Amino acid sequence: MTGTALKEPDTGLVPGRWLALSVLVLAVLLIAVDATVLGLATPFLTEDLQPTGTQLLWIGDVYSFVIAGLLISMGSLGDRIGRKKLLLTGAVAFGAVSVLNAYATSPEMMIVARALLGVAGATLMPSTLALIRNLFFDPRERSIAVGIWGSAASAGAAVGPVVGGALLEHFWWGSVFLINLPVMAVLVVVGLKLIPESRNPAPGPWDLISVALSLVGMVSVVYAIKEVAVHGLTEGAALAAALGAGALVWFVRRQLTLESPLLNVRLFHHRGFSGAVLADLLAILGLSGLIFFLSQFLQLVQDRSPLEAGLIELPSAVGAVLSGLLAGHLARRASVRAAVTGGLAALGLSLASCVWLTADTGPLAMGIALFLGGFGAGLAFTVTADVILGSVPKEQAGAASAVSETAYELGAALGIALLGTVVTGVYRDFTVPAGVPEASADAARESLGGAFHTAGSLPQEQGEALLASARDAFADGFHLAGAAASVVLLTAAVAAWFLLKGQRLADGVEHP
Repeated sequence: MTGTALKEPDTGLVPGRWLALSVLVLAVLLIAVDATVLGLATPFLTEDLQPTGTQLLWIGDVYSFVIAGLLISMGSLGDRIGRKKLLLTGAVAFGAVSVLNAYATSPEMMIVARALLGVAGATLMPSTLALIRNLFFDPRERSIAVGIWGSAASAGAAVGPVVGGALLEHFWWGSVFLINLPVMAVLVVVGLKLIPESRNPAPGPWDLISVALSLVGMVSVVYAIKEVAVHGLTEGAALAAALGAGALVWFVRRQLTLESPLLNVRLFHHRGFSGAVLADLLAILGLSGLIFFLSQFLQLVQDRSPLEAGLIELPSAVGAVLSGLLAGHLARRASVRAAVTGGLAALGLSLASCVWLTADTGPLAMGIALFLGGFGAGLAFTVTADVILGSVPKEQAGAASAVSETAYELGAALGIALLGTVVTGVYRDFTVPAGVPEASADAARESLGGAFHTAGSLPQEQGEALLASARDAFADGFHLAGAAASVVLLTAAVAAWFLLKGQRLADGVEHP
């Protein structure tokens, strides 16, 4: 389709844009579901593949870290070769690699499969938001579209456990990946017809050195975080941290010298832009970390079925959808900083409530807290995405979208890694009952799922004592992680109030 064919007379608006949006939302929903559905499948996967505690953390978050490492590169690539082309190619790859995830036979194979899924996912996320920037030229319409997009991203994180719970009630854990296939098939078939192509008409070359630097930097820093979390500050962790920091510094310096950079880092000189990115990252860090470990808490501490656990987490999706749809209106009616600060504060309070969760806490109390957290995360995430997207010309929409998506995915991965470090650090020190063999005790300390597996091989009374001690330790770690995350989010709310001062959402229809 040509640029002229896309325009409605006199308005510059794109016909069929809302139908096209529905296809983009489908892709975002699936990627968000895939990021969290694994949390519910973790106990089953642990029993089958028997990963170590370190391997389990890698399985949980390597998907998000790889996406975070490649998003800027893929967003810039979409600007160059065409966002529709990149989106549909990524959808085919995502479906194919999902099969590899479903039939993984070892922890190592699962880690590699999740990493490859992250590569495919990195082609999808920036393309969806960039295409919204090029479908909606009316800022108020675009705010609604970004709100729907943000609702899907936030709600997908919470819907994942429900979908996963329903599947795990009847099928094996690999089924949570096979649901990707029909959705991706619909995306490709419908997307070919409904989504218009868009690209930067004068993009410049795609700098492969910058691509390598961003990937090496992100992966090395993540490796260092994980090593410190599990083994303390080792020589290997220090070297990885130095390599990652050096690569990222080099990446930034290189962007400043390139005529056509992968990422216009000068955008970060703008206080409002930097504040939006930071709020983005911390909102998702809190929500995704909470959902990942709450899924295990509900199943392994409260002894609920996967479907029950998923349904208890559903209010966070309802809250995220509601706030996403209202976000543009609230930000214009009050202010951007009031909306983002309020969202972060609501999420912080929701995380603080984790401190009081026990094995006997009922669904109503948890549902209220999760609704508050979902509402806050959806509000902050949607408004900041709108701010980021409206800050650049539409030709650079892919790179700008990638910044928002990088914050989202890095936040999701850090939420699992950093809160996981707290949970694991407390859990590994639990007291093992007398008489338990050393090898069994070590296996039980790897993860709570490992403790369940170990307890099954012990005499009944000894196994029950081991499980009780392990559950108490996991609950203590979960409480501490919730408290720490709450402090971070409430501090971020205060920072957002100052960083986003004077920031406004755009008004007035653009003409392409």
